Amino acid sequence: MATTKTASPRPPLRPLKGVRILSLALNMPGPAALMRCRQMGATCLKLEPPAPAGSPAGASGDPMGWYNPFAYAAMHEGVRITAADLKTDKGQKALHRELARTDVLITSFRPSALLKLGLGWKALHKQYPALSLVAIVGAPGERAEEPGHDLTYLAENDLVTGLDLPPTLYADMGGSLMTSEAVLQAVMHQRGNGKGVYLEVALSDAASYLALPRTWGLTKPGAAVGGGHAGYRVYKCKDGRVALAALEPHFAARLCAAAGIEASSTNAMFAPATQQAVAAWLLGKTRKALDKLAAEKDIPLHTLSNR
Repeated sequence: MATTKTASPRPPLRPLKGVRILSLALNMPGPAALMRCRQMGATCLKLEPPAPAGSPAGASGDPMGWYNPFAYAAMHEGVRITAADLKTDKGQKALHRELARTDVLITSFRPSALLKLGLGWKALHKQYPALSLVAIVGAPGERAEEPGHDLTYLAENDLVTGLDLPPTLYADMGGSLMTSEAVLQAVMHQRGNGKGVYLEVALSDAASYLALPRTWGLTKPGAAVGGGHAGYRVYKCKDGRVALAALEPHFAARLCAAAGIEASSTNAMFAPATQQAVAAWLLGKTRKALDKLAAEKDIPLHTLSNR
């Protein structure tokens, strides 16, 4: 009997292999970006402030280390971590010892704090011409000194609805992606001309980018992916909920055929009667039945509990 060979998984690309990254960034965006850079092959070091007085031995100086050790461990796997108080001479010596052999520095301080630590771009570039700095800030330009967090950046971009908190940290994680992208840009620039570059990543810009579909009107109430299309909504089913994404005409046609609904055109999918018919049909189906139907009829849907 002939045997079928299965293709071996391709090894991941490691475009940052050989690149040394030093991070001073705490909490979420910086460590999440460092995690991605390490996955792309970079050698990563993080300098953390000393843990608060009274902390157990080996405790982290990054607040994430004590308010969510699981997340901290996931983001720092494979990262060498050293404690250094940058406000002391000893800490400054440790910092500059590492900077001398670093390709990209990641920070998450306000500009004024960077200056106090002697890490303003002008001075840093003069001392280490080949070093690049990726500075994570809350908001760009003059607003970089303003206090803020993920929630406030989402709010100013109309991404907070009602009184419920967003289900994840969109601005922070979007900012981490922009930071790892900035690291790649910096390395390409360095390889092109041998000099470092300063790049700023603003979390408010990350939120603004994620909000573009809403800004363009795509997700506004009544729009195609804002609840107006009967095939793109969250409905109740018999024992939970179903996220239905039958947006394209061929998916919508399969949905209507399965439900026994007459919908002769795309416009018909926006009719209240069609939405009511789909809702009534789904309400009589269990999650198990809908999962089976999705597989058999090739309809994009995902069932959920009532949580």
